[in-house]
Amino acid sequence: MKVFSESTAHDWPRPPSALVAARIGDPPDGARVTVAGLVILRQRPGTAKGVIFITLEDETGVVNIVVWRALYEKYRRAVIAGRLLRVTGRIQRQSGVVHVIAEDVEDISHLLDRLLEDAGDSTLPQADQTA
Repeated sequence: MKVFSESTAHDWPRPPSALVAARIGDPPDGARVTVAGLVILRQRPGTAKGVIFITLEDETGVVNIVVWRALYEKYRRAVIAGRLLRVTGRIQRQSGVVHVIAEDVEDISHLLDRLLEDAGDSTLPQADQTA
């Protein structure tokens, strides 16, 4: 297990490199990271005073994102409508749970459309023409 000192928190992988969910526990508390994934959950509890919680999923697992009210106002469209997000923020550990406190939210949903374009029609099932 790697041990990080306080001085390494600001040196942890710099954006735009995205940290995979499986490694979210590696950076030290307060490190600035970028994560990306599909939005699988958005929560805005009435008791949370305007805070929004987002769960992103990539091929390795999930990452919990916390979006404070002021940041939500700035990135409202991405937070509400984004299907695939890239989030940059600071690692926070609390009661054994790791969160990313969002500082920047980018909607990169357009990259999902490129998956179909890159695959072409060959990946889509073909209708049986023999009938």
